[in-house]
Amino acid sequence: MDRLVNTALTAMRGAMARQAAISNNLANVNTTGFRGEIANAETRWIKGDTFDTRAQASEQVIAADMAQGAVTQTGNPLDVALNGDAMLAVQAADGSEAYTRRGDLKVTDSGLLTTGDGLPVLGEGGPITLPQMDSVSIAKDGSIWGVPQGGDPANPQQVDRLKLVSPVGSSIAKGTDGLFREVNGGALPDDPQASVTGGALEGSNVNATAALVQMIEASRAWETQIKMIDTAKQLDDGGASLMRLDG
Repeated sequence: MDRLVNTALTAMRGAMARQAAISNNLANVNTTGFRGEIANAETRWIKGDTFDTRAQASEQVIAADMAQGAVTQTGNPLDVALNGDAMLAVQAADGSEAYTRRGDLKVTDSGLLTTGDGLPVLGEGGPITLPQMDSVSIAKDGSIWGVPQGGDPANPQQVDRLKLVSPVGSSIAKGTDGLFREVNGGALPDDPQASVTGGALEGSNVNATAALVQMIEASRAWETQIKMIDTAKQLDDGGASLMRLDG
């Protein structure tokens, strides 16, 4: 019985991990630039002094779906949709450099340029701070142009440039905060070929219908393991009854 219950238990843990990943995807189906998480199961053998005869199922988030999300025109001069595989460099809550596809930018009262969730956007010299200007626009190469207060609208000035990077050729991983980082803790170099589309936003790449189907499958997998544990209990009770027979 112990082997059967242990197998069912590890499968239940895997189903819970899968449900957590799917739930997170569904919760972010409308989040700008969100990349869906991919969970996968693998066999993990239990090591011991003898032969490896027992294996557990381990299911965890192994990667993110990097497929392009739908791009919507907004007309907001601070909105940018990143083209191709480009990513925007931001300063994470712990102060490290991280990367995102979220392009709903805004300016705080102090002039700091941030993403929609409040993370400072990095430029050529660190976090970007914009002075008071009559108008602001972001060019295809990520350069930020503005007209100073009282200035000539026909002669905008370049203020800074978004740090745009490409993950191609590098190993990046998605963290629990939804941001991507270089797996060795380094920083990706600026990609001069990266570009953005101004006045537009890329939506989440999560397919809500597919995610709901995956959630149902994970729930059924959980129910199957519950039935297996119940069956193991019945077998154990049957064996105990036999042991109690006279003679």
